Amino acid sequence: MPHPLDSDFVRDQLVARTVDLNGKAYRPEGEYVLYWMQSTHRLDENWAFRAAVRTANRLQRPLVVHQGLDPTYPHASDRHHDFILQGARETAQRAETLGVHYQFVLRPGRDDDRRVVDRLAARAYVVLTDLFPTAGVRERTARFAERAGCRVLAIDSSCSVPSGSFRTAEYAARTIRPKLAALLDHAIEPVTDEVPRVAVTEALRQSLRATIAEGGGLAPLPIATMTTADIRAAIAGCAIDHTVPPVSQPSGRAAALAHCARFITQGLHRYAADRAEASAPDGTSHLSPYLHYGMIAGAEVVRAARAAGAPADDEYAFVQQVTTWRELSFNWCVRTPAFDQLASLPAWLQATMRDHAQDTRPVLYDLATLEAAETHDALWNAAQRELVTTGVIHNYPRMLWGKTLLLWTESYEQARAWMFHLNDKYATDGRDPNSVGGIMWCLGLWDRPWGNKPVWGGIRPMVTARARLKFDVAAYCRRFGG
Repeated sequence: MPHPLDSDFVRDQLVARTVDLNGKAYRPEGEYVLYWMQSTHRLDENWAFRAAVRTANRLQRPLVVHQGLDPTYPHASDRHHDFILQGARETAQRAETLGVHYQFVLRPGRDDDRRVVDRLAARAYVVLTDLFPTAGVRERTARFAERAGCRVLAIDSSCSVPSGSFRTAEYAARTIRPKLAALLDHAIEPVTDEVPRVAVTEALRQSLRATIAEGGGLAPLPIATMTTADIRAAIAGCAIDHTVPPVSQPSGRAAALAHCARFITQGLHRYAADRAEASAPDGTSHLSPYLHYGMIAGAEVVRAARAAGAPADDEYAFVQQVTTWRELSFNWCVRTPAFDQLASLPAWLQATMRDHAQDTRPVLYDLATLEAAETHDALWNAAQRELVTTGVIHNYPRMLWGKTLLLWTESYEQARAWMFHLNDKYATDGRDPNSVGGIMWCLGLWDRPWGNKPVWGGIRPMVTARARLKFDVAAYCRRFGG
């Protein structure tokens, strides 16, 4: 039976998931509880929203849910803006069915008003937001918490097992796996959610609009009723990169749930065998963009997989991807200050890179050639085209794609920087902890020394010539060969 929102289970989960960002007092005269939605783009299975509802109902005050989007994040483009706004439309529609006040503010220009959340927070009893270590969320939230005049709490809704269960960065999948396994069953137990008991009045709605407009005339979008054409017209007026188009994969929670259900029904029963077959369009779940933007919870995916009755090997392999590898990456980014820099890598990797820094690379490409997928390697080009056209790369070609750049760039630092550039510009799950983990793994993170080869040093080598042993390279190249 699901736990009620006022249960000890929910309380304990929130304690493990919550970080007090500024230690400031609550504001007794605050008019409402403010939930600033940043990385968890859903109202269901959302621990930050649950905490906000609990707080608002305990205080008998209304709850305001605020989400915004501006053009200043790295690689801001039509692709990322469109995926976020299409999902926000569904969030707004869901809020209406729940009787929740939800507002979305789009800042078109870099010089437009930057302090909407500050003014909303000045009227709040407390601000709750999402705990997320990448995509600039951690830094933006820390700056805001320092400015805010009330307490600011960040809450983890990304991990199935609360990230607060781990106090240090784990060394590898083998170290975090048993710890997650011991906590997972309990952590993903379902909760009966509630909605705010005190409604936002029309007078408060109007005053919120006035507060938003104070700094330069911005107003909440009528996002719930906007068509796709309306959304894309709004995006066209934003100061972002318009050369990276939206992807064909639909956005939003309904699409996330549908993708999950389709995979559980059609693909899970052969996942262990098919997940390495990059030429198969349905060998993997395609859930990474939805997990990145928080449109579906990992716990939901795990519960669905366990209820499917799939063979044990298939269920286990898939659940490991959703839990161990995703949450190892989240743990790394939360517990490691320079999580995406070479300086954060273990000492043995630092040493092997120093020893091989001057090794002759077999070929060097500039970034433009790589971005255009115009190298001599048909498989690498296919992986890059898959990224550019679909917003994802299948897991196995993605590892080859990243590691090959160690051979084609002037230095390990250039390889690292260009991996992040290409991934974050085009991937719909770019700037996610899982993306960070995948790229840093290409550089040796969570691995052991593998001999001592030119350029590679002790880093595990992967070369495209051996990919034919793993999947149908010719079929994959035909799909994305240009």
